[in-house]
Amino acid sequence: MKKRAIAELVTGRKAIDGAGVHLVRVLGSPTVRSFDPFLMLDAFDSENPQDYIKGFPTHPHRGIETFTYLMRGRIDHEDSLGNAGSIVDGGCQWMTAGSGILHQEMPQASRRMLGLQLWINLPQARKMVDPEYRDIKADMVPKVEEGGALVSVVAGEYNGVSGATRGDHVDVVFLDVTLKPGALWTVATKPQDTVFAYMVEGSCELAGGDGEIPHRNACLFTPGDAVSLVGGPEGARFVLVSGAPLREPVAWGGPIVMNTDEELKQAFFELEDGTFIRHAPKGKAG
Repeated sequence: MKKRAIAELVTGRKAIDGAGVHLVRVLGSPTVRSFDPFLMLDAFDSENPQDYIKGFPTHPHRGIETFTYLMRGRIDHEDSLGNAGSIVDGGCQWMTAGSGILHQEMPQASRRMLGLQLWINLPQARKMVDPEYRDIKADMVPKVEEGGALVSVVAGEYNGVSGATRGDHVDVVFLDVTLKPGALWTVATKPQDTVFAYMVEGSCELAGGDGEIPHRNACLFTPGDAVSLVGGPEGARFVLVSGAPLREPVAWGGPIVMNTDEELKQAFFELEDGTFIRHAPKGKAG
């Protein structure tokens, strides 16, 4: 078994997005190649509602999937497919933008707003699939307790346990892992996959003392078929994410990600002339 090591540590930078939401942008344009197929990772953790209640008013997406995972708090949402609802503690939203969708996400005042949004690139052959929305409630997410580890299998599969959902276009594994101090946890990984961890709380070390993953850092691992981590002095909570790289050209403009500049220009032209949305809504969102 070839254990993965630390290939790259990424410290997020403070950013403001939407109508004035304060967040930490962990992955973005500088990491597109090394973290392929994962385009962007935004982390949010605040006890001050003024940091986020202005939210993300209606905006477009095309060519990607967005995966919003909320550990604490509440986000109300609606979209051009006619979906509307709320993401609450332990729930998540998997949205395939495909050929194009309009949606909005409005965080509500909470004691603590803690979560992540991950952007997953769609392969060229599936950029323009019909948009789709999946709402995943906390009670749909299997939990596996073993030794000093608690693993929530949000997406994909872990040790024979199927998660709450799985990717139709990119086979993503998304695990929410809590480790007690000093607890050892090992997970098998597909050797060809891109695998990274984002440390939400606490810290971890690679088994054998081969490097630390600090709080609020993303760690990209080297190729291998397993990751072994040990909980730090205060324990750790992190997400471990994996998926096969696409190795395709990326043309990225704001909320739209295509393969060529021409495709990107066409998308923005369609936004301007009102032909961006190609689906009929199922009903009025509200």
